[in-house]
Amino acid sequence: LQLSSNSCNKKQEILCLSNTQTFDLFHCYSSSTIVNFIKKITMVVLTEPDIDHLPIIINSCKSPSFFNDIPVIDLSKPDSNNLIVKACEEFGFFKVVNHDVPMEFISKLESEAIKFFSSPLSEKLKTGPADPFGYGNKQIGQSGDIGWVEYILLSTNSEFNYKKFASVLGVNPESIRAAVNDYVSAVKKMSCEILEKLAEGLKIHPTNVFSKLLMNEKSDSVFRLNHYPPCPEEFNAKNLIGFGEHTDPQIISVLRSNNTSGLQILLKNGNWFSVPSDQNSFFINVGDSLQVMTNGRFKSVKHRVLTNSVKSRLSMIYFGGPPLSEKIAPLPSLMEGEESSLYKEFTWFEYKKSAFKSRLAENRLTLFEKFGAS
Repeated sequence: LQLSSNSCNKKQEILCLSNTQTFDLFHCYSSSTIVNFIKKITMVVLTEPDIDHLPIIINSCKSPSFFNDIPVIDLSKPDSNNLIVKACEEFGFFKVVNHDVPMEFISKLESEAIKFFSSPLSEKLKTGPADPFGYGNKQIGQSGDIGWVEYILLSTNSEFNYKKFASVLGVNPESIRAAVNDYVSAVKKMSCEILEKLAEGLKIHPTNVFSKLLMNEKSDSVFRLNHYPPCPEEFNAKNLIGFGEHTDPQIISVLRSNNTSGLQILLKNGNWFSVPSDQNSFFINVGDSLQVMTNGRFKSVKHRVLTNSVKSRLSMIYFGGPPLSEKIAPLPSLMEGEESSLYKEFTWFEYKKSAFKSRLAENRLTLFEKFGAS
């Protein structure tokens, strides 16, 4: 083992042996803490990273306060329509159970993802950089946001060159393609069911007013696999963020993760609460576009992911988006009396372009508000 002679306040990339006995990429602050940690586990110091800092939060992630009153929607129940509306109004977030997504699809995709993310960094890098699709590591977007995360971003409609994965030893490109296609197809179907139940609860006709945007062959939906390596306790004192606070710009987001905590949502009272993990259910986020289409009746939920010191976290997110040319504006059927639109009309392409130029934590809708809505 060779150590760099860099000064103590300089950051370094460190490849650490994880709890699964595979090597995971970490971004750590060099200090006397690192020296002590090096004595405890096998470690290889890599070249200097091309980043200046990692995001730090004030709240400790060691003893999270779990919020157990998150709405749980049973999709098989007849009253789920109204309960979905209530959840979107109060939280912009809820959990669904009794869904029709086959567990074998979930397990298969998780297995393929673990194979990929457990591979050496040098092999994974050959499947990137994410431009925007492909493999990405630590950099989130193009505006300087950094996280303790690596990921694969895929389009659900256009052909992605899965042959890139052939460069990763032990990973079969066709197996990944099949696993992604099966999973996304099932989750998309569930998403449309939820959106149609939502329309029914709002008494909107036809009830496919939202779901048809996802079903459109030109729908600009994307799929993301996020892997958060364990963050050693020695570095958790820095409270590093896995994925910084943000809202999702699309209509709806469908999240499933393994049985590792880390997800937090921001409640109306301004407090962050950790969401108990549930690997058999799905979590639904209201996106910015749905907030606009309901004229602010629903709020897109701000959320983030904290690091975990013990286990890796693997999450799968389907982002249901409209076609690029689709005009986004409040639905007339949801405007009460002489109520005015809070937002300017814009196309999904215009909003997407603006959103990807912003930082994660920014309120992206501000530029599209008419009267300074909040």
